[in-house]
Order: sequence, then structure tokens, then C-alpha cells
Amino acid sequence: MTDAAMPESAPGRRDTVLVVDDTPETLGFLTDALDQAGLTVLVATDGESALALLEQVTPDLVLMDAVMPGLDGFETCRRLKRDKALAHLPVIFMTGLSETEHVVRGLQAGGVDYVTKPIVVDELMARIRVHLANARVAYGAQVALDTTGRYLLATDARGRLRWCTPQAQRLLAAFFPDAGVADALPAAVAERMAHLRRDGTPNQSILIDGQDTRRLEVAYLSQTEPDEFLFRISETGAGRAERALQQALNLTAREAEVLVWIAHGKSNRDISDILGISPRTVNKHLEQIFVKLGVENRASAAAVAVRVMAG
Repeated sequence: MTDAAMPESAPGRRDTVLVVDDTPETLGFLTDALDQAGLTVLVATDGESALALLEQVTPDLVLMDAVMPGLDGFETCRRLKRDKALAHLPVIFMTGLSETEHVVRGLQAGGVDYVTKPIVVDELMARIRVHLANARVAYGAQVALDTTGRYLLATDARGRLRWCTPQAQRLLAAFFPDAGVADALPAAVAERMAHLRRDGTPNQSILIDGQDTRRLEVAYLSQTEPDEFLFRISETGAGRAERALQQALNLTAREAEVLVWIAHGKSNRDISDILGISPRTVNKHLEQIFVKLGVENRASAAAVAVRVMAG
């Protein structure tokens, strides 16, 4: 089995694979094959015992039988993925069911791949090799983000929080102390972020009001996985520019907000998304701004705003 030899992730360290299967013959076969390939093997015979084991130790990859009595592999994978400490683990399903519906079900549950029984060892080892390498790159990138002080988070397509850097988690907790953002974003915030993501424009941003005059700016960055979307968050300057425009130009608070974004080159549609108001409302505010500033177009209004904010 020379072709199946696995590269070690670091000197002196063996990657660990958790095998979850209720068939003794399959467990014995896989344990021998994985051990010969230089891997450390953990074994669980059902979904419940697999989840219990994962509370004690974190492997590098999971081989999961799809069909087991009690808690099947699909539900076990879903529960595993809900735990943020385990969500990064690649799960490869093993199944005798090759129908498309079962393959799709496994991928929807959070699996990264599947192999059909009877298992071909060389094929299995090749797939394990690829997914271990991908997982190391992805996990290493997230650790790097955590240690560089970046305010980043990721959601799924529904706007549910998948992970966030420690810095982002602290900022979210400060803005939404009663929302339990370690597990989920406030529903209204998740909905607005999902809308921002569906627009699909990189670096498009929205503003979210916090307590007092604090504001959170959320910018969409990119799609990083099929069901993972990356955002950057930051706290704005508590409305300093808006207050300066209000005082100098006799604007309402909302008119000042609109003018700030006009000065940043945003369109009415952009401002609508950022402030959470309709494009028609943005246009009405803009009409009043033109009258108060004695200008006829956006460029002139922006020039006035820039001079005020710079002073």
C-alpha cells in the first residue's frame, strides 16, 4: 500500500481520523488500513458515542457511515457542525447508497465528500489526503485571522453565524449584549446581512445602530465556501461627521447621514441599503439637501460636505 502512505502534518505528529460505523468488519478493515497509512484511528459504533467522544478529543477528519441504527450519520454530522469548535472538521460519508438523493443529503448535512461501499482503499486514502490538506489550509487561515486582530465573521446563506474572530466576537457582544451572539446574530441584523450578501457587490456596506450613538459598519467581502460568506465589521466614529454637517449646514440627522454617504460616492441604492430606508426616501432627503445647500447636483453637494468634514 505504498501509494496510500500519508504525509504527516508536522514532524512527530500523526493525523487522527475518527471512524464512525456500526459494522465490526468495516471498523476492523478501516482501522488496519488507516494505521498502515500512518494515521491514528479513533472508533465509534454509533452517532451518540461519536458525539460523546468528540467532546473529549478533536480528530483531524471524520469517516462517517451514513446509515446506522439510532442517530444516523446525516444527523450526527449536522450536530457536529453546529458545534463551532468542531465545525471545521471535514466529514467524509461512507455509504452503500449511491443514489443522488443520498449524496446530496450527505453534502447538505455538512459532509465534504463520500465514498461508496465496498471501499477501495487507495481511493479512500487519496480523498483523505486531499481533505486533510484542505482542512489544514482553511483552519490555518482562520487561526491567522484570529491572531492578527481582524474583525471578521462568516455566515451561511440564511445569515446565521458560522464563525467569527475573537475581536469580532467581542465587538458584537458589546453592540448586542442581550443577543447571545456567540451562537447567533440578532434576527434583524442577520436579515440585513443576508440582503447585503445577496446583492453580491464586494465591500458594499451597511450601518447598524447600537446603543447610544454607537454604530456598526458591516461590509460584505466574499464567498469563501458554498455556504459561507465573509464579512468585515467595524465601529464607526459615533456620528462625528454627521453632527458636523448638521451644525454647519442646518440639516436634520437623516439628511446629514445621506450627505455623508453622498460625499463617499455612494448611489441612492447604496445609501438605501446602508441606512435601511427606501431609495425614494433617499431621493426626498437629497432634494431637501440641495435646497439647504443652494446646489443643483450631487457633485456640488459632495464638495460642500467634504469641505465641512475636513474643517
